[in-house]
Amino acid sequence: MCTHSPICPSADSPDAEAAQVVAAHPEQGWSLLCNAVVLFEDTGELLPDGRAVAPHRPLVALV
Repeated sequence: MCTHSPICPSADSPDAEAAQVVAAHPEQGWSLLCNAVVLFEDTGELLPDGRAVAPHRPLVALV
């Protein structure tokens, strides 16, 4: 359970990535968020129920 104020968003909410980092491992490219989401450097995610979310970097417009 989150003890931060304000409470962190749950893992299934649209803003799940806004949860606070509780363990950061930048040398390995991932961080554990308060809501148990593992956030990867490439913007991919591993959700607490085992589902993976593909990286979702913004697309760059080609001119």
